[in-house]
Amino acid sequence: MLNQLREAAAYIQAHSDNFLPETGIILGTGLGALAREVEVEHEINYADIPHFPLSTVESHAGRLLLGRMAGKKVAVLQGRFHYYEGYTMQQVAMPVRVLKLLGISQLVVSNAAGGLNPDFNMADLMLIDDHINLQPGNPLIGANLDELGPRFPDMFAPYDAGLLARAEAAARALGQAGTTRRGVYASVPGPMLETPAEYRYLRTIGADAVGMSTVPEVIAARHLNLPVLAVSVITDLCAPGHLKPVVLADIFAAAAQAEPRLTALVKAVVAEL
Repeated sequence: MLNQLREAAAYIQAHSDNFLPETGIILGTGLGALAREVEVEHEINYADIPHFPLSTVESHAGRLLLGRMAGKKVAVLQGRFHYYEGYTMQQVAMPVRVLKLLGISQLVVSNAAGGLNPDFNMADLMLIDDHINLQPGNPLIGANLDELGPRFPDMFAPYDAGLLARAEAAARALGQAGTTRRGVYASVPGPMLETPAEYRYLRTIGADAVGMSTVPEVIAARHLNLPVLAVSVITDLCAPGHLKPVVLADIFAAAAQAEPRLTALVKAVVAEL
């Protein structure tokens, strides 16, 4: 595995004039427009990177963008990988590990999520301050890659307090405080959405939002000692009284509604890093 990571990183370096990103950014479902804020210097298709998986989900473009956002060097993953696509957790986490080898010192993750907290509204942003891993595994199972991190990484604070504070300050400065929340994200395998009973269960165990990604990437990032900021866009409401059949077009519409606020927030945070 380590050789594959190094080969992928070496290919990217060779095709980007050894570009050294400072911040890695992962774009979630329906949130690809954030990439327009990047002054792109190099663009590489996932299909060209050795050992890299391929995005199979609608709205995940499958490109690595290297350039500048708010004057800072960034590596943007325009599309991520999910367990439900048939990938192993090692493959899901591979891009995070490759970005670490390229030199990033922090990771920003976005996703689309269902809102379980009854106080949430459609298109709110939720800063993730903790998570519940309900995936069937994680990328640390198996032989430990000692060169990357310890056998038993601590997960007391998976989401960096300093980055959360910066994001909250940026939300206030941007006039977004009323639509920016904090909460716990539950990560489930998918690809089916949850039943009403499952939504009630997830809320009972402490989740404020639910989605099918992010946590494997965060586990890998913490193993690498990378500080993480993660933001969910609430694209459907799953609390009692709000439940209804979900249409994918509605999820994309909610993501598009929130995207300008997400873009402004991420840019403001990156500018201060």
